[in-house]
Amino acid sequence: MRTVWAIRSTLFVLFMAVTVMPWAVVVLLLSIIWRGPRLYWVAVGWLRLAIWGARVICGVRAQVTGLEHVPTAAQATSAVLLAPKHQSTWETFFFPTLMPHPLAYVFKKELLQVPFFGWAMGRLDMVHIDRSRRTEAWNKVAEQGRRLFSEGTWVIMFPEGTRAARGSQENYKSGASRLAIAAGVPIVPIAVASARCWPRKSFLLRPGVVPVSIGEPISSVGRQPDELMAQVEAWIEAEMRRLDPEAYAPAQGHGTPRS
Repeated sequence: MRTVWAIRSTLFVLFMAVTVMPWAVVVLLLSIIWRGPRLYWVAVGWLRLAIWGARVICGVRAQVTGLEHVPTAAQATSAVLLAPKHQSTWETFFFPTLMPHPLAYVFKKELLQVPFFGWAMGRLDMVHIDRSRRTEAWNKVAEQGRRLFSEGTWVIMFPEGTRAARGSQENYKSGASRLAIAAGVPIVPIAVASARCWPRKSFLLRPGVVPVSIGEPISSVGRQPDELMAQVEAWIEAEMRRLDPEAYAPAQGHGTPRS
């Protein structure tokens, strides 16, 4: 079975590599005359293709609940900050294809050096930071985040800051809650058990369903960053145990990840 998974996964990786190059070139060329949402949705076209490839080639499908908790495309002035669980590359591709508004990721600037993918991402209106300069990075996130919200773009930040292994969690940082408070927007917590099909640090995809659960917006008005993030963390981690109970089975021990 693993041999079949390996063959299908290899085909998927090749599919992404072959398709991302011409798509990125198109984005780079269009960025000369287009910026903002028009260019963003062109770029999202490749992400849709990648998610389609994962489904058709590797059998990875999504099951989404709670989408009614986010504003619709018609509600242009309703800004939210998305705070998802982070387990694999899959959700970074999937969320822009799901959400009705443009998304701006907050990510480390090193990703801009990835050939084609990173070059195209650098032409989009997102927030790339230098993690070694924390104060400067936070000031950039706060300044650009408020601007993006005012323009109808939603900011998406992974509170753990890195991918967590299945059945475990990383430290939840307060950057997302600080930005939500500074901008006066609610946080939408999201649980996603993507490691069931696409584990972190791996390109071996397994067929199956990735459950995605979107929670109700949590108001940031009058809140403290740590206290607000604690509420976000509590909802996400409780929901993760509901979505993927096998990964958190007592026999595995507390915090022991499953592959």
